[in-house]
This record gives sequence, C-alpha cells and structure tokens, in this order.
Amino acid sequence: MRKIDVHPIIDNARFSGFHWLVMCLCALLLIFDGYDLFIYGVVLPVIMQEWGLTPLQAGALGSYALFGMMFGALIFGTLADRIGRKKGIAICFVLFSGATVLNGFASTPTEFGIFRFLAGLGCGGLMPNVVALMNEYAPKKLRSTLVAIMFSGYSLGGMFSAGLGIYMLPRFGWEAMFFAAAVPLLLLLLLLPVILWKLPESVGFLVRQGRTEQARRLLNRIDPGLALGAGDELVMTEVKGKSASVLELFRDGRGVRTLSIWIAFFCCLLMVYALGSWLPKLMANAGYSLGSSLSFLVALNLGGMFGAILGGWLGDRFNLAKVVVAFFAVSVASISLLGFKTPMPVLYTLITIAGATVIGTQILLYASAAQFYGLSIRSTGLGWASGIGRNGAIVGPLLGGALLGINLPLQLNFIAFAIPGVIAALAMTVFAVSGQRSSDAAPAALATAKA
Repeated sequence: MRKIDVHPIIDNARFSGFHWLVMCLCALLLIFDGYDLFIYGVVLPVIMQEWGLTPLQAGALGSYALFGMMFGALIFGTLADRIGRKKGIAICFVLFSGATVLNGFASTPTEFGIFRFLAGLGCGGLMPNVVALMNEYAPKKLRSTLVAIMFSGYSLGGMFSAGLGIYMLPRFGWEAMFFAAAVPLLLLLLLLPVILWKLPESVGFLVRQGRTEQARRLLNRIDPGLALGAGDELVMTEVKGKSASVLELFRDGRGVRTLSIWIAFFCCLLMVYALGSWLPKLMANAGYSLGSSLSFLVALNLGGMFGAILGGWLGDRFNLAKVVVAFFAVSVASISLLGFKTPMPVLYTLITIAGATVIGTQILLYASAAQFYGLSIRSTGLGWASGIGRNGAIVGPLLGGALLGINLPLQLNFIAFAIPGVIAALAMTVFAVSGQRSSDAAPAALATAKA
C-alpha cells in the first residue's frame, strides 16, 4: 500500500483536456454571471427616466443585487465547504438565472429590487466556488493564469450585456434585456446535467468525506501515469482536523493578511460597481448618446478581460500580490483622467485601461485569496473575502448616486471613484510585506526546531 500526497500530483500535473474541461465549464457559468451583474448599468438610464427615479434612488435600487451577492458569497462559500463545490455551483446557477428572467416582469421598483436581490444571492455564491474549484485543479505554474482566463468569462458576459443593450434597448425596452436571460435558463435543461456529470468535485472535499475511490479516479484523470489502486492511501495533511469556520481565517498567522485582502476586496468592488453602474449615465450626462455611453461599458469589460489574463500571466512569473499593487496604482491614474476632455481614441484607451486594472484586478484578488487559503478553508476564505467586498459593491452605486445628486463636476466624480484604489494599493502592500515576513520566518523557525 502506497501513501500518496495529493498536492504534488495536482501542482506538478501537465495541462490536459481535464483542465480545459474545468476551465471552460466554469468560464461558461461566469459569462451568464457577468451578463446578470452588468445588466443594471445598461438599463439604468432608461429605468431612471421611465420610473422617475432620482440618482440616489437609482443607486439604492442598484445595491439590492449587491446585498444579495454579499449574503450569497457568505452563505454559499461556507456551505460549499460542507456540501461540496459542485452542488453549491449548481444551486447558485439555478437561482440567479431564474431570478434574472423574473426581473423582466417587474412593474415597480420594489418588485425589481426583490428579484435583483434573489439574483444577487446566486451570483455572489457562484464566484467564490468556481474560483476555488479552478484554483484547486490548476497546475501550480499556471494557477494564476488559468483562474484569470476562466474569470474572463465574467467580462465577456458584461461585454455581451452592453453590446446587446445597444441593439435592444431602443427597439424593445429594458424588459427585453432581462427576458434574454431566459436563454441560459432554457440551456439549463442541458447545462445542469452536464455540470453535475462533467464538473469534478473538489478532491479536498472528497478526501474529507471519506470518498477516496472518487478522489482516486479524479487523480488518475489528472495524471494517468499514477495508476492509483484501491490499496493506495491519499494523504492531505492540510485537510485533516480543520473546520470550515471563519475563525480559521485568522489562525496560524493569517489575521493581518486576511484583513488586508478584505480591505482590498471592499475597495476594488466599490470601484467595479461604481463604474459598472454609473459610467453610461455619467457619459450620457456629459453629452454622449446612449449608444456611445453603452459602448464605453463594452470597452470597460474588454479591458477587464485582457487585464485579468495579463495580470494572471504576470502573477505566475512574479509575485501576484505585487502585481495587484501595481494594477491598483494604474487604476487610480486612469480613472482620475476619465473626467477630463480628451479625444475619443484617448478616452476609449483610458476606459480600457481602467477596466483592465479594476475589473481585472478584482479577478486577481480572487486568485490571490484562493492561493493564500488552504484547501479545507478555501471556499470559506473566498466566500468571506467576496462577502466583505460586496459591502464595497453596495456602496459603489450609492456613492455614484449621491455624487450625481449633488451635481459635482464630471472630473470630481471620477476622482472620487479613484480614491478607494489608493486604499486598496496600501492594503495589498501590507498583504505582500506580511507574506514575505512569513516566508522569511518559516526557515528560521524550522532551523530552531531542528536545533
């Protein structure tokens, strides 16, 4: 009988069709997720006019889904460490797809807000679980890159939402944007069985549950040369004896880095949803047509997709936390410049860079958290980081509404949106420095123990 350590098998695996399958299924789910999240910013100018909403009321309405995302991340992130990531992902997908379609039937702001809250529960729960699953199966040398490529589905969904809005809003009204979400709901009849059949369960979860035969089959798919048999014992020392409690996030010297990444999530998601919700409206107020304003949202998400992939590639070659700090610094500069009058090519370039370093950095933060927390608490760590970050996402639309309500100059609106980037850069600097100290302390502690 052999004792097999699971971690080296996954870390050193060659990229294969198995990894392609996990990445593509998770990216597909995030395309639908991204569509749902950015749809509010697309329809916002129209529903403000139709329902006579003030900027502050519109900001509050936009926050309903984000309240749902906060609770969804906290609930489903922790729950998945108990019931498995696959079940958590399937539940979240059904929830947000169905609620998004129901949004098209809303006749009052209250009904609209309730359905957005329900959709937010599913969206918020999906993200930490797909990131945790992809991070668990990705080979170590490609981990940040594969998570970033997978998460580019989120930006593709946002681009699709804005692009569809340019065509559909003038012709069919805002309701049609939500009815279009019926397409993934109908696909659900095909997708859900595929997800439940093809999407692998977490190896860490299977080992904790004593389902070692399933774990062995998965590991044989990752590395067929292993030829694991029934007599081989799987060893995951990190998994044993640890609960999925939030207190675990602060034990073993993780407290400072947990707080740092929570602050970074809060500030980053504030910027993502302030821009995602209010960029079309701000640009419309600045004199651009609705179609042009929505095209800025396409550029923002296009930048997010490329920024995530570039950041993931850099993160696999350099220190990921330092890459995140650099991205935040660039985001502050690009967002601050958006309010100044510039030629259209320059404006589109600035918006694309802002998307790359705000939406892209959000994705890199998920990768950072996934790599920081161990397998047994990864969904909990991601769920809580995402859930705390959702408070920033809630503040973002409210901040935009408040700023528009007091009629600030366009430049000051964007400078206000950039300030959280400064705070996030400082927080991730602390995260990086604390991580370096922990790395330096580990060999010293080992040497002391041997002595």
